Amino acid sequence: MESGEPHQPAPPRLLRGARRVLLDNWTGTSTVPSHGLYPHQWSWDSAFIAIGLRHLSAPRAQRELETLLCAQWDDGRIPHIVFNPAVPLDAYFPSPDFWRSSRAGAAAGAPATVETSGIVQPPVHALACLLVHRADPRSSARRGFLARLYPKLAAWHRYLTEARDLGGHGLVAVVHPWEPGMDNSPCWDAPLKRVEPAAPGTFRRADLHHGAAADRPTDLDYGRYVRLAADYRDRGYRDDGPLPAFAVEDPGVNALLIASEHALAEIAPAVGAAPAPHRARARRLTDALVERLWDPATGLFLCRDLRDDTLIPERGAAGLLPLIVPDLPPALAAHLIRTATGPHFGLGATARLVPSYDLLGAAFDTSRYWRGPAWFNVNWLVERGLRRHGAAPLADTLRSAALEVAVSSGFAEYVDPYTGQARGTRDFSWTAALALDLLVASGEAGAEPVAWGPRDSCRGGGRHGLTSGYSS
Repeated sequence: MESGEPHQPAPPRLLRGARRVLLDNWTGTSTVPSHGLYPHQWSWDSAFIAIGLRHLSAPRAQRELETLLCAQWDDGRIPHIVFNPAVPLDAYFPSPDFWRSSRAGAAAGAPATVETSGIVQPPVHALACLLVHRADPRSSARRGFLARLYPKLAAWHRYLTEARDLGGHGLVAVVHPWEPGMDNSPCWDAPLKRVEPAAPGTFRRADLHHGAAADRPTDLDYGRYVRLAADYRDRGYRDDGPLPAFAVEDPGVNALLIASEHALAEIAPAVGAAPAPHRARARRLTDALVERLWDPATGLFLCRDLRDDTLIPERGAAGLLPLIVPDLPPALAAHLIRTATGPHFGLGATARLVPSYDLLGAAFDTSRYWRGPAWFNVNWLVERGLRRHGAAPLADTLRSAALEVAVSSGFAEYVDPYTGQARGTRDFSWTAALALDLLVASGEAGAEPVAWGPRDSCRGGGRHGLTSGYSS
């Protein structure tokens, strides 16, 4: 894309494109991120997808989240992948035969009738449920959407705040780089050096059949990911005992948990529950987030390596995500906004979209996955946080850039933060969903109908003729 004065995307073009992506990627019960690279259901993908789907079909957005939560484990965890048994094992790695969830996770309450992974992803689900409910409260009430999902969400948060408080200081810890969702971020380079990688011949990489090697994590990264996942599986996906080789407190994961606790506080009265415990937990988490992860020297929240209890001196985009925290101290929010617009992230200046990693960092790469490219879910969260903390003009600039780049990149998985050039796969579901949400929020959706008509709705299982067991 040429540099120069940005132009506004034609809203009908974006609207039609987003609808097409979400319709094509719908399986009948949920939405795949992309049919080639990611042919199953992913946890935080489905939460972000539901946020956009609510503008097209609120019942379908409800079903997206219901399907995911049907695979919840008895200990409360929501697995990061729910596998579709119709997809061949060699289409994605690690596949169900690697995770062996129904056997290896039996003691932790893994479901016996569906195969999943054993790790988790960031807890954006309660926020998604609240937004989906608000899109059509009558449909939500008729289907008992909040009443059925609230206990599951509460159990999910209990799992995170109890079983995953590995440091004992009130924050959630992740045990694998895939859990915070920013898989090969340079923030993980130092902790991963402790991990002996699996031998190259012991695993296969299906991702390179669908993406350029220069855009994907390296073989060394993958070897370490496989080793960590296998070790966690072989100890029955248990979270007690000695600290694992990789144990990190991540600001993005904890910020999303705080935002979702506030969402549960809003959901609670609608289902006859008390909001006060959720507000109290959100306050405790916010205090711990500031105490443990705020670094005034960098003006950013940093990750903490629990193995040596030190902050990791790498500037990742996760450090900006506490902008979504409602009661973040105003001085810290102002500092974060200055950091976002400064030379390390370049928002509104050198970068069109917020990069996933420090523009000035030694490991910065415009192409390689989470080591520099801009992702639409991160930018959606930052845009929301900027508005919350009084930076509406900057949020408007970011929203306009995100809408333009979503269309020009073909709804790419991620993009060059400077140019908006597409990276990864195209027709990516959360890019389409979140661009649609930003478009509707901008008021520029125009007169063209947003919702799908009855023929394309989720009634009767949608275009693939599948059903989820829930009426709509």
